Amino acid sequence: MSVRKKTALALAAVALTTGLATGAGPATAAPATGQSAAAECGVRADGKLWCGNRIGAKGYVHRSYTSGVRGSLTSGFSWFVCWGPGDDHAGGNNVWYWTLLDNGQWGNVPAADVYTPSDPYGNLRQC
Repeated sequence: MSVRKKTALALAAVALTTGLATGAGPATAAPATGQSAAAECGVRADGKLWCGNRIGAKGYVHRSYTSGVRGSLTSGFSWFVCWGPGDDHAGGNNVWYWTLLDNGQWGNVPAADVYTPSDPYGNLRQC
């Protein structure tokens, strides 16, 4: 692993720990990537899935790429309230996650852009 990657992972861990300790929450944490992001993924006590995501991932009106785009995720770590079936996507399934996008609009994000270890993720409710 490169020094740059080790440094980024260490900073992400510190930011996540600091965010949890201050009550600011993991949404302020530095983004994790790849396997690290999937390892941090989980449904927390608030019932939301907190997980790494592709920066710039688009949120759609419906669970379809042909529906309108409502906004995007500009951070690399977000929360999702539920999942539902929709169009197939590059993730090899038809799972889409519902979240509040960074512009304040609600949208459906394809699972290919959410760094879960499996889809749909564990005990996250279906919507």
